[in-house]
Amino acid sequence: MNAEMIREFCLTFSEAKENLQWGDDLCFKVGGKIFVMLGLDHPRVCFKCMAETFSELIEREDIRPAPYVGRYKWVMLDRLDAVRWDELRELIRQSYEMVAANAPKKLRKASARAKLAKRSSKHSSKKKS
Repeated sequence: MNAEMIREFCLTFSEAKENLQWGDDLCFKVGGKIFVMLGLDHPRVCFKCMAETFSELIEREDIRPAPYVGRYKWVMLDRLDAVRWDELRELIRQSYEMVAANAPKKLRKASARAKLAKRSSKHSSKKKS
């Protein structure tokens, strides 16, 4: 896995935006709130997780509480391959959902409409097959 794969995955989420901040950090946001930070010069990734997941992850090699935001259950992977790609995708999805749930009400409604539209398009394409 590499930074471009993570970038492409983060941008698949409804209302996800990217923004370069703090020098080399590519931040992915929903509703103006960050759900993933991706270091470009020194490849690393940072995201929010649930308390149980946080405790489990920081026990692993190359994973630690994220600087400044670790107390809010953010972790930093010092290497992009500190976890398997399928596990990282799930952790990023959970981070997005936690952050999106706290997004402004207007954004949550737009996100819910987008999910419904995506589901209905999947069902109609299956019927055509």
